[in-house]
Amino acid sequence: MLWFIISFIILGLIAGAVARLLVPGRDPMGIPATIGLGLVGSFIGGFLGYILFGHDLSEGAFQPSGLIGSIIGAIAALLVYRAVTNRRPVRH
Repeated sequence: MLWFIISFIILGLIAGAVARLLVPGRDPMGIPATIGLGLVGSFIGGFLGYILFGHDLSEGAFQPSGLIGSIIGAIAALLVYRAVTNRRPVRH
């Protein structure tokens, strides 16, 4: 169980870091936020993979396509995060 949690944290860090490198712009996030971004991206990528291809956890949790899906999901989560938090103040 501990190895499972550690591997998810490492996967989250990798997916979040790659997503931040691929999407241009400044993101003032620390390592914990990058891990969180990658974990959210992993859930988004896993959900989309299940919807599109019908694979489930019994067919293997860690596959190269899962890492790619995690990165794509992290990119989507990063773009949503930017859209929500990138509001400019209204001038009066």
